Amino acid sequence: MTETATAGPTSPAATRRPTGRSWTGFARQYGAAALLVLLLAYNAVFTRNFLSWQTLMDVQLRQAAPVAIVALGMALVIAVAGIDLSVGSVMAIAGQVGALTVLGGLPPALAVLLALAVAAACGVFNGTLVVRYGVQPIIATLILFIAGRGIAQLLSGGKLTGFRNPGLQFLGLGRIAGVPMPVMLMIVVAAVLWFVVRYTGYGRTLLATGGNTAAARLAGVRTGRVTMVAYIASAALAGLVGLVVIGITAASDANNVGLGVELDAIAAVAVSGTPLTGGRISVVGTVVGAVMLRLLQNTLIAQGVPREIAQIVTGVVIVVALFLQRRAR
Repeated sequence: MTETATAGPTSPAATRRPTGRSWTGFARQYGAAALLVLLLAYNAVFTRNFLSWQTLMDVQLRQAAPVAIVALGMALVIAVAGIDLSVGSVMAIAGQVGALTVLGGLPPALAVLLALAVAAACGVFNGTLVVRYGVQPIIATLILFIAGRGIAQLLSGGKLTGFRNPGLQFLGLGRIAGVPMPVMLMIVVAAVLWFVVRYTGYGRTLLATGGNTAAARLAGVRTGRVTMVAYIASAALAGLVGLVVIGITAASDANNVGLGVELDAIAAVAVSGTPLTGGRISVVGTVVGAVMLRLLQNTLIAQGVPREIAQIVTGVVIVVALFLQRRAR
């Protein structure tokens, strides 16, 4: 269910695990998928109309899709042993740029391209600090995490509301073959990344860089370029989700767009079985993790559990996932 790409060959001796740890390895890799299946089964029995197209597609997957897209970009950065705390602020910046340019009279397509270019520039900034100046990823991306939201607020004074543009709103409210556009974007992004990771040279160098940067560099891998591309992709995907959000709400609020999404994205990657130490990535597992965490919260809230308790339960699930990763290693 959750394919996992890893760096380096595996010897027969390396594949033999102590019997006591075999269950932890299975739980680490397939735990999120198993919990998702249990949640689906529970809701199918106890939640009215849960299996309807509207509930599954328009409620559950539509809500999970933005986080899943950001998490896929985060997974690329984590695969090179990095982290990106700035994705929420990049969402806010891209949303402001998209809204301002549309209000200024630019065609929606150009507004989207400009917003994505600005988001990608944020990725270049993060990648430059990490690759060229050797700044720790958590510190490098913390800069935009703090300053980026201030930049977004300065662009328009904080909030743009009430703008209506069919082209821009299509990203959030449109449908293709009956599938909501955010869900369609999630599927397309996941499919492209899955292909890149499994079948391209960049996918191999991505995992080699995260698995052992020094060894990859000695083998001729341009690790700096690989890392830079990962940060640019993460920021661009965050910018795309920022446009999706303002398309849904017809408003761009620099204070609230993308607030806390970085933690949701990291959590989705963590529960997918992907170690936060780099060298491994699971594209399908990341999507499953994002959908599972959203469905878990929705299920608890639907059963009358306070939102605060639902968040605590989600935190416990993440802790268990990290514990299983440590045991499996």
